[in-house]
Amino acid sequence: MDSFSHSTFLSFFLLSSLLFPCSFAVRILTAAEEKQPDAFTYHKGVLLSGPISVNLVWYGKFTASQRAVVSDFIDSLTAAREQNLQPSVSSWWAMAEKYYTQASATPPRLTLGDQILDEDCSLGRSLKNSDIEALAARGRRRRAINVVLTAADVAVEGFCMSRCGTHGSSPRSKSGRFAYIWVGDSAVQCPGQCAWPYHQPIYGPQAPPLVPPSGDVGVDGMVMNLASMIAGAVTNPFGNGFFMGPNTAPLEAATACPGIYGKGAYPGYAGELLVDPATGSSYNANGAHGRKYLLPAIFDPSTSSCSSLV
Repeated sequence: MDSFSHSTFLSFFLLSSLLFPCSFAVRILTAAEEKQPDAFTYHKGVLLSGPISVNLVWYGKFTASQRAVVSDFIDSLTAAREQNLQPSVSSWWAMAEKYYTQASATPPRLTLGDQILDEDCSLGRSLKNSDIEALAARGRRRRAINVVLTAADVAVEGFCMSRCGTHGSSPRSKSGRFAYIWVGDSAVQCPGQCAWPYHQPIYGPQAPPLVPPSGDVGVDGMVMNLASMIAGAVTNPFGNGFFMGPNTAPLEAATACPGIYGKGAYPGYAGELLVDPATGSSYNANGAHGRKYLLPAIFDPSTSSCSSLV
């Protein structure tokens, strides 16, 4: 496991924000925002805990194989670690669970829930934030994270301009309150921003793109962004959990470590990764059903550093 010092992390974040401004919904820091706290703060809000259903809302056309890549990732999060090849997706998830130790809370047990298909794009192919919230509301209302995944030909407000994914929560109501996530398939619209390092970047150093484990640049990019958003959704589900910086633009468990996937990472270089000898694909985590994934580094609250699986 690789760790970055806090000062190195800040320099890396500033450079990565400029080179890859859309990565993981990370903002570009202005000069007035350069000073950041030395560590994450727990703002005493409720964290997701206990059994949580992760429900997938597929908006637009996805193939069965594309849906399987994402659903297998959800299954991998809490799979028995001793049954997985190491490093594993569940070991990555254990790094996010460290926040619960600091809050003296019980980590959530995430399980794959309902899968809802809207292949005909009932709300059109150009979505606003309010549309994302409406789609997320189609999932379960209690003890849930509802994930909206938009197809490559669906435009979403802010997609590619300022973000690759986001998370939020429903308003309080008698029917319950749930967390939700949106992630888009960037294969057509902005792979150089939201699917790097599996596509040539549009900014910064131009290194050859890596080979994606599933063979699908857009879907493997979705998993990277989904992982980042899940880490934020459980540790800061309602805006008053764990985060660094101002609550108007918080850095969360994974968004605090942009572009870091392995040891020695720097802007334009994802780090030293594992390579599958059979396919030549690059990855850092083994998952369920023989899957391989590339997952972002997690900011370790106990050491104030970014830690990756390899």
